[in-house]
Amino acid sequence: MLETLGEPSYRAGQIMKWIWGRGIDDFSIMTNVTKTLRTRLNQDFRVLRPIIRQTKTSIDGTIKFLLSLSDDRLIESVLIPSGDHYTQCLSTQAGCPLGCRFCSTGRMGFERNLTSGEIAGQILSARAFLDEKKDQLPVNNVVFMGMGEPLLNWVQVEKALKIIRASDALNFSRRKVTLSTVGIKDKLIEFGRSNLALTAISLHAPDQNLRKELMPEAARYELEDLIADLESYPLAPRERITIEYVMLRGINDHIAHARELVRLLSRVKCKINLLKFNPDQKSDLESSGEQTIEAFQNFLRSKGVTVMLRKSMGADIFAACGQLKARLDGH
Repeated sequence: MLETLGEPSYRAGQIMKWIWGRGIDDFSIMTNVTKTLRTRLNQDFRVLRPIIRQTKTSIDGTIKFLLSLSDDRLIESVLIPSGDHYTQCLSTQAGCPLGCRFCSTGRMGFERNLTSGEIAGQILSARAFLDEKKDQLPVNNVVFMGMGEPLLNWVQVEKALKIIRASDALNFSRRKVTLSTVGIKDKLIEFGRSNLALTAISLHAPDQNLRKELMPEAARYELEDLIADLESYPLAPRERITIEYVMLRGINDHIAHARELVRLLSRVKCKINLLKFNPDQKSDLESSGEQTIEAFQNFLRSKGVTVMLRKSMGADIFAACGQLKARLDGH
C-alpha cells in the first residue's frame, strides 16, 4: 500500500515499530516518517485495538479482560502471573464452532473469526492497561489458548504470529509463543512448517470413540490420522509437542485410559500436561479427584512418560482453561 503512495518499502517497518513496538496509535507522533505521509495516514486510516470493557482480578493475581471489537463483538483475554512476568492467553475467534463438552466457549457458538490485528492487538490492550496501573511485570509469553480454534482461522492467525514474532513489531521469540489446537487436518502440518510457534495438542481422550463423545467436531480428524501427523511433525532438536489432557471424573481418568494413552503416544515425541477440569455453572462434568489424578500421573511416569499437572489459575473469576465465555456482567 505504501509503495502505491510513492513511499519506499522501509516505511512499513518504521510504522510497524511505532504501532506494535511502541504501542503508538497516532500517526502524527511518528517522527521518522515524513510529515506528508503522516498527514495522509491520519486522514485515511485509524489504528484500532480491542477496547477493555471490564476487568476482573483473581486472588492468585490472574487478570481477565472482557474486550470489545470494532463491531461490538466481545472476546476475552487473560494475563497469568508467573514469577517475574505475565503470560497472556489470546483469543482467535469470537465464540467457537467446535462445541467441546468441557468448554464454556463452545456453548457460546461461533460468531466470527478475528482479524490478525484483533488477535495481536490484545497484547497492546493488555500492555496499555498494565502501564496505566503502573504494573512493572512485562508480558513475556503468549499462548493461543483463549476463545476459538486457531487453525480454523489460520490465515489471520499466521499474520498475527508474524506480527508477534517480527523484530520491528512485538518481537517475541518462538520459544515464548505456544499455539494450542485440537488438530485441524492439513492445517496442522502447515502450521508446523511455518515454524512460528511451539505446539500444544488438545487431546483429552486416548481413543476415537471417547474423543468423539467429548469433542464431536474435533473428532472429524480421525485420531489415527492425527497421531500419524504428530509422528512426522516438524520439530527442532530436543523439542517436544505438548499434549493437553483434561481430567474428567469417571470419563477419561481410569488407569486403563492412562495405559491406552501411553500406547497411543508411544511414537510421538511429546510431553503430557494434565489439566484439572474447571467447571462453570452449566456444566454436567466434574474434575477428577486428587488421588485419581495422582494415580494417573504416577502410572504415566512409571512408563517413562514426561508428565506434569498444570496449575489452574483464575478459576475464581472464570478465567481458567475452558471457562471463557465473553459476557458483560449484568447482561
